Amino acid sequence: MSVRLVVRTFSELCITAGALIILFVVYFLFWTGVKAADAAEGEIDALQSQWAREPVAPAPPPASPEASPSKSPDPVPYRAGKPFATMHIPRFGADWEWPVLENTAVGTLKKGLGHYSATARPGDTGNFAVAGHRRTYGDPFKDFPRLRPGDAVVVNDGTTWFTYRVAKKPHRTVPTDTAVVDPVPRGSGFEGAGRYLTLTTCEPEWGSSHRLIAWAHLDATRPVGDGRPPELTD
Repeated sequence: MSVRLVVRTFSELCITAGALIILFVVYFLFWTGVKAADAAEGEIDALQSQWAREPVAPAPPPASPEASPSKSPDPVPYRAGKPFATMHIPRFGADWEWPVLENTAVGTLKKGLGHYSATARPGDTGNFAVAGHRRTYGDPFKDFPRLRPGDAVVVNDGTTWFTYRVAKKPHRTVPTDTAVVDPVPRGSGFEGAGRYLTLTTCEPEWGSSHRLIAWAHLDATRPVGDGRPPELTD
């Protein structure tokens, strides 16, 4: 085999490999984003249709100190991989809206944000914890490091707008630090029982060796029938 043939064959292999790499990058940077955006939009449409057909029962008001204690009926469990709320973060843009689905399985996070199943529901006492991709599959948390104290995170469960306020700049930790989603999340600075929110995503931007965490506390609630909260209408 001549040297010229070897060089030509090697060059053709390099061109082929380069083309495959480019296609792979395009798939991750573009196509997964298109699919995730379509999937998220479909989940939000399905959720809104469900709310229109079967309105979610609003949570009962807190009992007065003088009232006799009574046991509230257990809420209907969220369905694995199905949406139950939407989330808005104005810091990420006026049109930023993603569905929140039950569990953090790989397939679930391809369609939106995932609720850590063992954590609280929106507005409940405890820690409502949610995960999302930093990059690929729509890049929902691409701008995560931009979060600042006082930023609003607004959740809609079909009956109530829950407005949480970010407590501090995002915190960097390791994936095994599961205490960040405890009922009173460790490292958050919160003390005692409360209504908290934890957001988690991967760190660095194109890796997963660490996690970025943002904590927030419930600041206000508003019935859906009263219109969108001011954080989403300014």
